Amino acid sequence: MTASALQKWLKTKESKSVAWDSGDGESIGHKSGEHIINILKKKKNELIDADYKHMQKVHGYVKRHMAQKPEHPKDSNWDYSLKNWGHDYAKS
Repeated sequence: MTASALQKWLKTKESKSVAWDSGDGESIGHKSGEHIINILKKKKNELIDADYKHMQKVHGYVKRHMAQKPEHPKDSNWDYSLKNWGHDYAKS
């Protein structure tokens, strides 16, 4: 997803309706999406080790989650969770 598409998605009630609470009322996936937006807005030479580490985490999450694709993925918690992590399976 682009930074602007992800930013728009994270404002939806669907985005906020899925995943585990990180302990402060915001889901882990939602926080990840915000971090991804910050990374996508940077130029390559501005990226730091923590950015690369987070993107490795994102890649692992998406890979594991894609392996659990439900029979009817559209508008499911599975779909919403992937979008929080910056991946829209329908556009890949």
